[in-house]
Amino acid sequence: MPSIAVAVTDGIPFFELAIPCHIFGFDRIQTPPGWYDLRVCAIGTDGAGPRTGPWFHARTPYGIEELVTADTVLVPGSADVHGDPPDELVAALREAHRRGARLVSLCSGAFTLAATGLLDGRTAATHWMYAALLAERYPAVTVDSSVLYVDHGDVLTGAGSTAAIDVCLHLVREDFGTETANSLARQLVAPAHRPGGQAQYIETPLPERRDDSLAPLLHWATERLRRPLTVADLARRANTSPRTLVRRFHAATGTTPMQWLQTQRIGRARELLERTDLPVDRVAELSGLGSAANLRRHFTRTVGVPPNDYRRSYRAAGVRRPD
Repeated sequence: MPSIAVAVTDGIPFFELAIPCHIFGFDRIQTPPGWYDLRVCAIGTDGAGPRTGPWFHARTPYGIEELVTADTVLVPGSADVHGDPPDELVAALREAHRRGARLVSLCSGAFTLAATGLLDGRTAATHWMYAALLAERYPAVTVDSSVLYVDHGDVLTGAGSTAAIDVCLHLVREDFGTETANSLARQLVAPAHRPGGQAQYIETPLPERRDDSLAPLLHWATERLRRPLTVADLARRANTSPRTLVRRFHAATGTTPMQWLQTQRIGRARELLERTDLPVDRVAELSGLGSAANLRRHFTRTVGVPPNDYRRSYRAAGVRRPD
């Protein structure tokens, strides 16, 4: 059984602690043999249960010894991104890494990993709100605020909050394979692989509904996804030049017009696969992806599984969208 130690210090965020505990420690019927041996390790609390958030205390018999000898050590978050992590934890992480452990941070936990020096010269992810501060405090680290996680093999850093689910599913995929990760994602009612990064959350994905905004154009486009829309078509509708549209589009959505359209079409295809029994070629037509072959190629690349497999898995999970 691969062992995972979750480092808990006083004051760490509860949400980032709860996600790995639920994913790695919950006794599920469909988990394969040799599932993880999860141990929540209290660090620097002198026997008292560390406080996680304003309401909870983590009571655990495990501590520094179990953390140092684990196969994977996970740091859920930092109690204070402006202060220094406990020296005991920093030393334990360095020792665990020296012994061959895989180190993983979630959200602001990247500050703790950065304090070990193990991120120096590497690219790291954290919550986009903390990216500038992490880069300022640890200039030897290249901070990427656009991605959900960065995996260097021995060290992995994840973005903020719900990106912890993406990181944990990635670990399951690495350790137990895609089929197990997809099955677990269905149980969590979460995407097996979320396309794109957290850049889409840095600015509001859709602009406010003002007369000079792109919101009317986006609404117009989503009602015509099955048509072969081009940048020129969108620019004419917005009464602007294609170059100006691309610039405004990126500022408003964080992506290009054609990438945005592709994302909307994949989303429409997922809805049709979940809610209807239409054949794949009809789903491709209605979602604007053209042929069944084109749908399979783009859907598999984005979602992680082919359309028919996605439909079967969704139905097997017993989840149905309301009509």
